[in-house]
Amino acid sequence: MDFYWAAAALWLSAFTSATLLPGTSDVAVLAFAQAYPQALWTAWLVATCGNSLGGMVSYGMGRLLPHKQGERRAVRWLQQYGAWALLLSWVPVVGDALPLAAGWLRLNPWLSALMLTLGKGARYAVLLAGWAWFQAA
Repeated sequence: MDFYWAAAALWLSAFTSATLLPGTSDVAVLAFAQAYPQALWTAWLVATCGNSLGGMVSYGMGRLLPHKQGERRAVRWLQQYGAWALLLSWVPVVGDALPLAAGWLRLNPWLSALMLTLGKGARYAVLLAGWAWFQAA
């Protein structure tokens, strides 16, 4: 597969993984790293951008929801910790609901985007560093 198409597929996988749609961005990142080991920074950047943008789409969807009383786990975390809880938006199951709840609670979109990007970027950095470490061993 051509490098640019592989990067586009990685971006799409990361984007859909951050929305309520099912996705497998971890597998896509590792497959990209295996195919293009010289482009780990590209893998990190493409996956982080796609996943962060997908999270912000979920945030935007949350802003469109009508305001109702709710005490779900993601809402409680965001009410307690604010946008800082979005650092955990990469966590399976609960993580997908955090950006949606952040939008619903009308948290600051710029701070939310920053926290989403930092959390997701850290996740992919750890994943790729682990891959590189196992490749070197």
